Parts: sequence; C-alpha cells; structure tokens
Amino acid sequence: MGQTQQTGSSEEIDIKALQDMYKKFVTECPSGVLFLHEFKRFFGVDATGEAAEYAENMFRAFDKNGDNTIDFLEFVAALNLVFRGDLEHKLRWSFKVYDKDGNGYVDRNELRSIIDSISRIKKGSKTDVTEPHLTVDQVVDRILEAVDVDHDGTVSMEEFIKGAQQDPWLLSMLKLDMNPTGWLLAQRRKSAYF
Repeated sequence: MGQTQQTGSSEEIDIKALQDMYKKFVTECPSGVLFLHEFKRFFGVDATGEAAEYAENMFRAFDKNGDNTIDFLEFVAALNLVFRGDLEHKLRWSFKVYDKDGNGYVDRNELRSIIDSISRIKKGSKTDVTEPHLTVDQVVDRILEAVDVDHDGTVSMEEFIKGAQQDPWLLSMLKLDMNPTGWLLAQRRKSAYF
C-alpha cells in the first residue's frame, strides 16, 4: 500500500505537476469550476474533433456530483484515480465513461458509441483499439458476448468488471479507458494548459 503502480508510462503525476495544474486551473477557471468547453480547451481537444465525444464522456465521469461542472477537488480525485488507481477502480471509472445516460447499465448503443470514438481516436496508431479484421459492430458483439452474462442486452457494472478481469481480449479492447493516463498525458503534451 502507498506504492505507485506502473501505468505503462514512466511519467506520473507529481506535486510539481499538481501545483502547475492548480495554477492553470485557477487562471483558466477563476470561478473555481470547469465547464465542458473549458475542459476540452484545458486538454487541447477540438470541440468537434475525433476526441470530442471521448472528452465529453471523460468529463461526465470526472463530474462526481453530476452538476455539469468539475471543481478542482473532482479534477484532482479523477486524475489520482486515472494515474494511480488499481484495476478495479479503473474499471469502475471506465464503466462510467461508457454509461452515457448514467442509468447503471451500458447498452449496445452506448458501447458502440464509445468503441467507435476510441477507434477513430486511435485509427492508424500502433495502439489501434479495434483489430484490423474486426468492425466496430463486431467488437461490440464480441464484448457483449463476453460480458452480458444474463443476455438482457445491457451490461451492469458487475458484469463489466468481472468480464474484463476474466477476458484478456476484452481488457485489451478497453485499454484506452483502462489506462486513460496515456490519453491524458498525450493531451497534456499537446496542450499549453499544463
């Protein structure tokens, strides 16, 4: 306990980075809260670009109290989870990214939407989410087959966590959400905001 887990990157959030983020946060958001458009700007995400939908889903997952803003405490708590959380906590966070309507279940449309988003972000990169021979719909079908134990067409958080922990293929399909650290660090490098 108290040890930092490896995140697949040699970089991790440290006190200096946290202080820099806080300075930028209060400079960019003197009201003390971050709205969606500011969140996108904070991470250098084009409002209509490929990463926009993914950023919106991340924003919603960061917004713990559901008030459509992120205060600095929510921001730091989310970054701490993203950078240092254990597998189950990251899976829980990932589930919230997928569960767009917040009803506690991920349906086919929600799953397809995020897989499509992730696929567009990663298209052509060496960490492309979809296997070259599978379409987004085939990936969705395979994920549902792996985790929808009761075959009701929706995935509960428990099904999601258990399925991801038991199926290496599924875990690799969720890699961008399982390890949003890489996405955040890439946005951090591209952005002048922190």
